[in-house]
Amino acid sequence: MLDKSDVSQFETDGYVSPVSVLNDEEVAVLRTKLETVEAGQDGALYPTQRSKSFLLFKWLNDLIRDPRVLDPVEQLIGPDILLWNTIFWIKEAGAGSFISWHQDTKYWGLSSEKVVTAWLALSPASIEAGCMRVMPGTHRGEVLAHEDRWHEDNMLTRGQEISADLDESKAVFMPLEPGQMSIHNYRLAHASGPNKSSDRRIGISMHFMPPDTEQIVGNWDSATLVRGNDPYGHFEAAPIPEGDFDPVAVAFHEKASKAINEVLYTGARANDSKL
Repeated sequence: MLDKSDVSQFETDGYVSPVSVLNDEEVAVLRTKLETVEAGQDGALYPTQRSKSFLLFKWLNDLIRDPRVLDPVEQLIGPDILLWNTIFWIKEAGAGSFISWHQDTKYWGLSSEKVVTAWLALSPASIEAGCMRVMPGTHRGEVLAHEDRWHEDNMLTRGQEISADLDESKAVFMPLEPGQMSIHNYRLAHASGPNKSSDRRIGISMHFMPPDTEQIVGNWDSATLVRGNDPYGHFEAAPIPEGDFDPVAVAFHEKASKAINEVLYTGARANDSKL
């Protein structure tokens, strides 16, 4: 659970970190599950498996419902919680992959200002490994102007980047040990550098929202209720997989991935999708 100072910091700065979630043994089990799948398919997740992946992996569907994840989220957005998406963020050791300064609210098509990202580390997310850094307070006020820059090493869909000059001396690094997570408002400007460490940097982002949120860009979208009630029904309820690659959930994942892809690339140049 977060204490009062954590909640106050989140409201003022837009983030809180670190939050302890999993122990070392639990982390090792989940990393092994992920890397076993990767080993069976050329050593990496397929691009389409990175997003909405809670539909593909039973262990991840369990994780998004873990009270250690949801209790602090509830303190920030309330007792009724939908999970909109999960994304794997994997930077190989020594790779040039990076994430430019951006605000997710610019691209996700979600109506609420209370959407939060819980980012969980399955390996060390140190400054050397390219941990997230944030610009405190940018979750307030107008969303900043962005440009699509399509850099081949940028892990974002469109290489989107805030076009205004940011004072990086005000940026705050959020290093995490395996099993820890950070939480930030999706309006907060954030970025991360390349992984210069000797280990993979493996992270999972889980995107939670109150059920009064609507998808205002796409024609259809999905989510899964992880706590409380959803009296609105703005999103189609995603199935809960009975196991990894459950056929029903895999079929739903294909539809859900296509829908979210259309939202993320709305207004982008034709034929530039990375997914």
